[in-house]
Amino acid sequence: MTSFIHPITASAPIARSIAIAALLGATMLATPLSAARAEQTAVAPQKQAAAGATETKGESVEQRITNLHGALKITAEQETHWNAVAQAMRENASNMDKLVAANRTTPPQSMSAVDDLKSYEKFAQAHVDGLKNLISSFEKLYAAMPDAQKKVADGVFNTSRGGAAASKS
Repeated sequence: MTSFIHPITASAPIARSIAIAALLGATMLATPLSAARAEQTAVAPQKQAAAGATETKGESVEQRITNLHGALKITAEQETHWNAVAQAMRENASNMDKLVAANRTTPPQSMSAVDDLKSYEKFAQAHVDGLKNLISSFEKLYAAMPDAQKKVADGVFNTSRGGAAASKS
């Protein structure tokens, strides 16, 4: 069960997908599969707002929704699409909370290596299911954004990937 207590070191593609899920899906809320975000020493004001939207440690799903709403500069006309994204985030967080609670009912000492791997599989599957749920609603929101706002959204995601892609722009 130690894989759920300590952060998992992941390759860049895996870390990227985990960071994106943490940004929008909130599927990593209160779980050890939380996304690791690289520290940034100097960021522009817009990227600081984006960094706030991607930070998950100690934040509730409602705080992440609020931060992301501001970072993406959601307009009144986009609220309907945004509400679907926020609802997906809430559902994903709720599903992950239920999985975490169920997982805590079994003491780690009584789990075999196979049990531990099966538990990890459940978290990974919940993560994938949450992403699918979120992508569906986020695609509609993103399609409704003008190009300038899409660039802002892209910057938010670039920041969530540890700044590697953000440094290219």
